[in-house]
Amino acid sequence: MDYKTYIAAHLPDLGLPSEEIAAAIAVPPDSSLGDYALPCFKFAKLLRKSPALIAEELASSYETDAVIGEVAAAGGYLNFKVNRKRLAEETLARVGKEGARYGSSDMGRGKTICIDYSSVNIAKPFHIGHLSTTALGSALYRIFGFLGYHVVGINHLGDYGTQFGKLISAYKRWGNREEVEKGGIHAVNDLYVRFNNEATEEMEAEAREYFRLIESGDREANELFDWFKELTLSYVKKIYDRLHVTFDSYAGERFYTDKMQPVVEELREKGLLVESRGAQIVDLEQYGMPPCLILRSDGASLYATRDLAAAIYRKNTYDFDKCLYVVAYQQNLHFKQVFQVLELMGKEWAKDMVHVAYGMVSLEDGAMSTRKGKVVWLEEVISRCVEKALSIITEKNPDLENKEDVAEKVGVGAVMFGALYNNKIKDIVFSYDKALNFDGETSVYVQYTCARASSVLAKAREAGIRYENAPPSEVNGPEFELLKAIAEFPATVVLAAKNYEPSCIARFAVDTAQKFNKFYIESKIMGAETEELRAYRLRLTDAARTVLTVALGLLGIGIPEKM
Repeated sequence: MDYKTYIAAHLPDLGLPSEEIAAAIAVPPDSSLGDYALPCFKFAKLLRKSPALIAEELASSYETDAVIGEVAAAGGYLNFKVNRKRLAEETLARVGKEGARYGSSDMGRGKTICIDYSSVNIAKPFHIGHLSTTALGSALYRIFGFLGYHVVGINHLGDYGTQFGKLISAYKRWGNREEVEKGGIHAVNDLYVRFNNEATEEMEAEAREYFRLIESGDREANELFDWFKELTLSYVKKIYDRLHVTFDSYAGERFYTDKMQPVVEELREKGLLVESRGAQIVDLEQYGMPPCLILRSDGASLYATRDLAAAIYRKNTYDFDKCLYVVAYQQNLHFKQVFQVLELMGKEWAKDMVHVAYGMVSLEDGAMSTRKGKVVWLEEVISRCVEKALSIITEKNPDLENKEDVAEKVGVGAVMFGALYNNKIKDIVFSYDKALNFDGETSVYVQYTCARASSVLAKAREAGIRYENAPPSEVNGPEFELLKAIAEFPATVVLAAKNYEPSCIARFAVDTAQKFNKFYIESKIMGAETEELRAYRLRLTDAARTVLTVALGLLGIGIPEKM
């Protein structure tokens, strides 16, 4: 049961939607005050009463029942105490019944969500800056799927632009097929960096000509481009497989080449195109934005042109209810412009386009630039984390079986969790020391907690102890705090989806792991005073392991059985 929703639904009309009231309900810092608390300050202006008076009036009128056993006012707060035994019975029963589907729902049935994420650039390796969009997008993909939505994951490849003319020019000047095949994507990137370091006006003109040849269908130019693309996709697939990231479409910028002209014609027919210095724009001054450039003075398309074509294609193809763009916040203006142009075109579904902005990743000594060759490759970060994990595991548990597999889950999990734990809009300054820190608020801590729970349960199985339907006998202290956390998980998943914020689940996992470890330390499980209490605590241990496994799974992080 979602107790916050239940409480909100049983309050009188406070001038705000029940959903908003439920979101305002929090857990008091002092559990002696109550299990949940509603701050009444936000109702003061609406009701023209003091928060303390509102809390007192609500406390006197709220009817307690089998779910909420006690209600009391404390200053400007309304505190609730739940029927703890009922909470325990309902929570444990639901976790036991749903298992790996605990927290899922069919709220998204019949609805489609498109998610545009990762969007790698052809002929460029994955650097650490691609981590956020990849981790966030794939987590949202799982979360919405878990809630019953039909989700379409789109990798909008960066496969259009003069940089490919530069690559062909560089390859024909300095490259050879054997060396590039051997060096793969990094050899291609070295050519790109060299071109930018040595480029002259003549070379830049040559690059523009090669790109024109790609666009005009020249056989040699397109064969080279397709080869670069093949090398890139082969390379990134290995990383995606390692990160457990999948896509349903790899339709990139080039895919929309023949779909842009109809968009330009529609803009022209609707009187939205305006000429400005030879270019074609949509004037957005009245909306507080600079003009949206549609065609350059030479007739070339731009990002906005292709994104407009892509949006219309996705709506026609998938009939989405929401279309999310997991792209860095530097593109805020771009997406505001694109969404506004779609609205001016009369696309009612423009309101369903969402820019899920996130912060940038930089090195400790400054920003990264592929053009200058100043990067940290993502595969290097992953490999170093896995190597570090293996060394720690070998030291702590030298006899552990399948150490390499465990280290892979731990190392990859540490990288993904690092991108998902904080609010998505925060900038990240990448540091190897932080990325390789296996203590504190990390996925490793949660994984180790699950392994600890698995160890207890394994001992119970070896002893032939059954606990699956054990009734709650005590619901106090750390047991109740752990149960309350487990009961909150379904609402946490919904909140993560609503706010496009996987960090809700990451923080839930750490908080619940902390509560389990407090319970583990303070409560005897296998050594409980009675068989009934032992069975109940084992059932609670199993429920905690289940919910932590599900939570990390939604973030794309695996759980080793032993560590």
